[in-house]
Amino acid sequence: MKAYSSGCKTDTGTTSSASPPSTPAATPNRLIRQEPGPVRLGFIPDEWFTFFFKKTGVSGAGTFAFTFTIFLMSKEILVMEHEYYGGLSVAILCIAATKKIGPMIAQLIDKEIDEYERTWTDVRNNEVNSLESLVTHEQKLQWSSEGQLLLIAAKRENVALQLEAAYRERLMTAYRETRKRLDYCVSREVVEAAIARRHMASWVIKEVSKDITDKIQAETLSKCFEDLAKLAKTFEGLKNPSGSDSSKK
Repeated sequence: MKAYSSGCKTDTGTTSSASPPSTPAATPNRLIRQEPGPVRLGFIPDEWFTFFFKKTGVSGAGTFAFTFTIFLMSKEILVMEHEYYGGLSVAILCIAATKKIGPMIAQLIDKEIDEYERTWTDVRNNEVNSLESLVTHEQKLQWSSEGQLLLIAAKRENVALQLEAAYRERLMTAYRETRKRLDYCVSREVVEAAIARRHMASWVIKEVSKDITDKIQAETLSKCFEDLAKLAKTFEGLKNPSGSDSSKK
């Protein structure tokens, strides 16, 4: 009651009596009281009693009510006829119903409110869980996209290695073919040189044979025979210096 009489406070510290903001986005949230304020005697707000505490003490509210009632009765403003007792009976019944049946009704209403709140809370939690799962899935997709970048880099490196291998293979093929051609050239030069030497030797022998006459050949042969005879005598003299071998013969 006190909070409602002074105006419900909002998140920004303003009261409900203040002028509303100009934009809807800046409208503060209105506070909703979950439980009623404390009361005495079942229906009298507690603020009415605490109002007298600063002046008359704790018993001030009861004293004021008693004296004010006596004043009304003495001036016959409050006439106690049958309507008064009927009202008093109704008040007693209302208080008894409030004390006995009120908690059960409040529990039933609170149960319905809790069920309603639980339903919306479950909906909210389901939405939050769904959004969190979407965020997790999005993070996994981002991580997968990073893996795709790594895979693309690996594929590029693999292609570069294949190109390098093909280049080296072609380079080795060119080396082998060049070496074969060089070996062929060397072999051809060697064969040509051997053939040239053989023909040169044959040509020299042929030309020399043409220049040698029968007379020169006979003189050469006789000269060779003479040299052989001299060599034979010299060999025999060296072999038998004492002449014993010649006497045995």
